[in-house]
Amino acid sequence: MKDAATDYGAVFQALPGMVALLTPDLVYADANEEFLRMSGRRREDVVGRYLFDVFPDNPDDPAATGMRNLEASLRRVLATGARDTMALQRYDVESPGRPGQWEVRYWSPVNAPVLGQDGTVVLLVHRVEEVTELIEARGGPGGSRARVLEAELYTRARDLQELNERLREAHDWEREVALALQKAMLPGRRQLGHHGAAVRYRPAVGALHVCGDWYDVVDLVGGNRIAVSVGDVVGHGLAAAGVMGQLRSALTAASRVAAGPAQALDVLGRFAHVVDGAESATAVTTFIDCDMQTITYSSAGHLPPVLVHPDGRVEFLDRATDPPLDAHPDPRPRPQAGTGFTPGSTLALYTDGLVERRYEDIDKGVARLAESLARHRDADPEGLADAVLHELLPPEGATDDTVLIVVRL
Repeated sequence: MKDAATDYGAVFQALPGMVALLTPDLVYADANEEFLRMSGRRREDVVGRYLFDVFPDNPDDPAATGMRNLEASLRRVLATGARDTMALQRYDVESPGRPGQWEVRYWSPVNAPVLGQDGTVVLLVHRVEEVTELIEARGGPGGSRARVLEAELYTRARDLQELNERLREAHDWEREVALALQKAMLPGRRQLGHHGAAVRYRPAVGALHVCGDWYDVVDLVGGNRIAVSVGDVVGHGLAAAGVMGQLRSALTAASRVAAGPAQALDVLGRFAHVVDGAESATAVTTFIDCDMQTITYSSAGHLPPVLVHPDGRVEFLDRATDPPLDAHPDPRPRPQAGTGFTPGSTLALYTDGLVERRYEDIDKGVARLAESLARHRDADPEGLADAVLHELLPPEGATDDTVLIVVRL
């Protein structure tokens, strides 16, 4: 016998805890029966209304910061796409039907994202644990002890909130230092010389999400040739930025003397073998000969460059892909492949922050990139790079670093 489909709407309403759904604009999309019962609201008082119109801060109590703390938590979830658990909060909740009358509540909230197919936050799950009765005694034996416990818990919650703020400040400081270090070590646009190209670097949103994405552009000896590369170091923060700088500098030096991109990555892999934190780093490099109209390339576990021909035909440079740097105990020679191009073609190199989204196969993101590049191929490199970032990156920013290099050949 075929089982009946689960009625998830009924499940949501029957959940034993307080749960509400909010839109990215912080408007109530739904609330379960327990949420309405414990908050003393009717469904029509909540659904379709802005969160802080339903539950404003007490204007007569400057110390009432529960709702402001809640908004900060929800904004973090929207920006990072990650769950945020709040410390125990004291709220002044306006009594239903008695405007200006406030009741003290103690709620412990958890806020979690619901992600769409493109990886953006489409809903917020707001779960509340009602703990007022546990820390508040209204008369009777033990009342004094309960009030002491209430004061102690509230003090600890406040201290924890202050600690969280200090940690966020420290993380923000680390983010700024890591960003400054990254920008100092990445090559300037002047290194592109007379070649028509555009470079875009977008750091990840969130204090701890600064990663080790990098790019490199090198004038090669002999002929009208340049090497264009991108890479990605596993990890976040200052450590990843430091490793990134070492690998980029090593590839710059190797590219100037190597016979081709495979040999340059072979040297880089041997160097990565002795650099702590370089494990599983990826890189792809292309040697472009503008006189011969050829591109020679090699990849160490990185996403394939995209070559868009003037007629809109898309070619993925994926015939020389090897494992990431330092993947083998004993480094081995890497593969190399080549292709031709006609003047007016466009070459794009990028990192996974541009195409990777949660709960989606990365091939879909790569296909979106190729389609966007082909559609905007007649734009100049600067306009093309801006159009691609506008179409592919979420409005609130990606949770991973993004590098994009567009070269008009």
